[in-house]
Amino acid sequence: MSDLDLDAFRITPLKRQPYDYVVVPGFVKPQAFSEIVAAYPAIDKPGSLPPSTLDCSTRFQRFLAELEAEPFRRAVEEKFKLDLTGRPTMITVRARTRARDGTIHTDTESKIITVLIYFNQSWDADGGRLRILRRPDRLDDYAEEISPYGGTLLAFRRSKNSWHGHEPFEGPRRAIQLNWVIDQATVDRELTRHRVSAFFKKLNPFAA
Repeated sequence: MSDLDLDAFRITPLKRQPYDYVVVPGFVKPQAFSEIVAAYPAIDKPGSLPPSTLDCSTRFQRFLAELEAEPFRRAVEEKFKLDLTGRPTMITVRARTRARDGTIHTDTESKIITVLIYFNQSWDADGGRLRILRRPDRLDDYAEEISPYGGTLLAFRRSKNSWHGHEPFEGPRRAIQLNWVIDQATVDRELTRHRVSAFFKKLNPFAA
């Protein structure tokens, strides 16, 4: 049985302003959400980490494999009206956020589609809620604010104006990020960077 509510993804309209994006609450089915929260890797440091640097259970790995499988790719292609055939994927896992995280950015040009899925059971904090921004210099000028909990999905097409960010938050904030990128060299470069960062965070959990 699938962990993903692809029907909900397909019927949720794509929003076009200020850029192409879609938000699907409960994209991860309830039972799967509970299982993945229980199986989430133990991470005591901030930053985005490749699964290869983590102690991932079989259950968690099965979920990641479904994200990269053909049915979800086809649903994303249909939603964004693009062809991702042959485009590599890259996954990173996050469990904690620093107060300085969440600054406004668009994602790198090497990324085609960004998917974020949140694995917090609830969210009461004012900070840490991702905002779809209309401009690069104002966190308070946003089209939508996404609370990062309950298996909610945000997917967007990376563009020169795909600005997003959130108010400061420090503490546990679980999220899995999936990207389709332009080529394998991008995957190799980014994963090497994340692995190096993960190594230094093992030496100093508060390192950048």
